Amino acid sequence: MKKIIKIILIVVFIAFVVIQAFRPDRISVNEVNADDVTKKMQVPENVQQILKRSCFDCHSNYTVWPWYSNIAPMSWLVAKDVRNGRAKMNFSEWGKIPAAKQEARLEDICDKIKEDEMPLKEYLLLHGDAKLSQQDKDVLCRWSELELKKREVEDEK
Repeated sequence: MKKIIKIILIVVFIAFVVIQAFRPDRISVNEVNADDVTKKMQVPENVQQILKRSCFDCHSNYTVWPWYSNIAPMSWLVAKDVRNGRAKMNFSEWGKIPAAKQEARLEDICDKIKEDEMPLKEYLLLHGDAKLSQQDKDVLCRWSELELKKREVEDEK
């Protein structure tokens, strides 16, 4: 019985080592491009700070990859979450999406944070500083609502 356990442990260890060779793409940039949300609309500094702390890891190209994102299979899960987050909304690519979708995203920001759907609970387990206070939620909602009103006024002109 001990020999079987030893063989199983060796196989598991070898499998763990082998899967480390299968690394997901991990894109992250430091420079702000022309399509960044801060280049396409007015984003006050306090809003930027909240977005950076609580949203950008999954919803921008400025992802800070934590140490555990280097170890499979966690690396696969983290990369998948980032890909999904960027696909739903990417603040770094804001200028590339049509105005109607931008407006829908602005509405979603407030809705998702009011309903505590964002940031994801599993993300908050390891990133407690990303938790949004009620004040943070109010700031983000006021900002997104103000931007939507600005667009309405511009559309009326």
